[in-house]
Amino acid sequence: MGSIGYARVSTLEQNADLQHAALSAAGCDRIFTDHGVSGTRASRPELDKLLDHLRAGDEVVVWKLDRLGRNTRNLLALIDDLEQRSVHFRSVTEGISTTGPMGRAMLTVMSAFAQLERDQLAERTRAGMAAAAEHGRRAGRREVTAEHAKVRRAQELKAQGLTPADIGKIIGASRATVYRYLSIGST
Repeated sequence: MGSIGYARVSTLEQNADLQHAALSAAGCDRIFTDHGVSGTRASRPELDKLLDHLRAGDEVVVWKLDRLGRNTRNLLALIDDLEQRSVHFRSVTEGISTTGPMGRAMLTVMSAFAQLERDQLAERTRAGMAAAAEHGRRAGRREVTAEHAKVRRAQELKAQGLTPADIGKIIGASRATVYRYLSIGST
């Protein structure tokens, strides 16, 4: 049973010295550090190692909550996973710890705000789509027909014997898009 730190810097140019100093001062026996890894990525090599290393009764310590994750939903899911494994969590800067009832209550409040944020985002998205529909626009990829200039050009180049990769370079489209263009009108 020990305190294990997790530090993360988003770019390779940054260093984690400040985080390491704070985590050491907070009593961390070991510190796992991800360098040049975004907090939005679900899988981070050193975080994955830390999660594999944990045992019941351990405590994960971070300098700030945003080091563990930038997305509230993922952050709360990770903390919930720790709790399920009987691992405590502590954020040094925010002073949040899941070892007591107040820390767990604070995480519950954060969870409620995260749900509110998701609900508001969904509501704004629906309202935006409805407003666009009123103006004759619809969501999704625009339909491409055989009359589209790039489709015609792709089919002409294919008839000349060029490969989809070469066609894509010429018309400025990915190989997958070229295949889609070539299938239009052939069904």
